[in-house]
Amino acid sequence: MRTKRVFKNLFIILILISNISCDQISKKIVRQKMAYNTQINVINTHLILTKVENKGAFLGIGAAIPRPLSKIVMIVLPLLIIGYALYYLLKKNTGFSLLSLGLSFIIGGGLGNIYDRILYGSVTDFLYFDFVIFHTGIVNMADISVTIGFFIIMYGIYRSKRIKM
Repeated sequence: MRTKRVFKNLFIILILISNISCDQISKKIVRQKMAYNTQINVINTHLILTKVENKGAFLGIGAAIPRPLSKIVMIVLPLLIIGYALYYLLKKNTGFSLLSLGLSFIIGGGLGNIYDRILYGSVTDFLYFDFVIFHTGIVNMADISVTIGFFIIMYGIYRSKRIKM
């Protein structure tokens, strides 16, 4: 049983490191190679690279919060939540499931953006997707990790409800 937990925890840590690394490497490249508000069409107008700094949370929400309160809302509170989620994953959660996978993606993405807020005071966003029927705001790889994690958890909930019916 102990060996199983060790491998589960190593897998979770690998997912976290992969998510954070992908996010930070992509942001570093964008910071070094792109000027602000430059647009590069990668796939017609369906995928556009453009560099912006986001002082708020998702899609700039909370950007107008005064600085001292902003640090609490954008750094301290998320760190507490992520810390508890990580504790749950590594210590309390007994097996590896879709919940574990989804939470790992969410934690990895959250840590990537918190790192930016601590180091730079804002988060570098650079990806814009236009899927014809809907489009995104300008996001980064950490945001994509959080979104993937959310959908993995939702799928896990759907699957568990469907099996019990």
